[in-house]
Amino acid sequence: MDKETAIKLFEQKQVRTHWDDDAEKWYFSIVDVMSILTDQKDHQGARNYWKVLKSRLLKEGNETVTVCNRLKMLAQDGKMRLTDVADTEQLFRLIQSVPSKKAEPFKQWLAKVGRERIDEIQDPELTFERAMETYLKKGYSKKWINQRVKSIEVRKELTDEWDTRGVKKGLEYAILTNEITQAWSGFSVKNYKKFKGLKKENLRDNMSNLELVLNMLAEATTTEISKKKNPDTFEESKQIAKQGGNIAGNTRREIEEKTGNKVISNNSATNLLDKE
Repeated sequence: MDKETAIKLFEQKQVRTHWDDDAEKWYFSIVDVMSILTDQKDHQGARNYWKVLKSRLLKEGNETVTVCNRLKMLAQDGKMRLTDVADTEQLFRLIQSVPSKKAEPFKQWLAKVGRERIDEIQDPELTFERAMETYLKKGYSKKWINQRVKSIEVRKELTDEWDTRGVKKGLEYAILTNEITQAWSGFSVKNYKKFKGLKKENLRDNMSNLELVLNMLAEATTTEISKKKNPDTFEESKQIAKQGGNIAGNTRREIEEKTGNKVISNNSATNLLDKE
């Protein structure tokens, strides 16, 4: 879970969001909001509703629609695509144009989300507490959640180290993550998700306890090696990512040799909820 591009839940329905550190505000996917407010059966229905509403509001000279932003967010096909987004104030105005019995509860939810982020900035521990609440609502066991929350902490330590070494967010993060994953699991991130039958879902949210532990070992080891070697270039960080992953990969192979079972499972979140 990335704080900047978190998935928020309203009545168990997902809303894609983006936190802008500079502006200190949330941006919400308008299509996701429309889907909830109008009880659309699928994503296409929500897109069509927003398209018609947007056209009408533009003709009326609605300022909120005129100035709304577009940001890249994870789409249903698993790719990052430009999506119409609105901040909290803009959404409050848009909601007034949508006849919905969920309008008031949604406004209260928006206000709550805004307050929570400010609270988290002042007390980072709240981030982990709220992550646990979200996973509990999804049906995960406390045992699995504890591992997942720890993995978030380990990942943050790694990305902080990458930031220190000048690694750029986005593509370079993705390349290094892929090196680590390939080295410990034998799969690229893309093929790992394909093996589990995932598309837009978060890979870590569909790992077993043992998979999470090995992924944490790979990332934590990479962090420690990087701190020791102080890489100056991206290529050096790439080699370190592979080294960290290889250490966890050796552990995985040793576990498989001793148990006779494969560590990498094709279970998705649905299967995990049944078995944890």
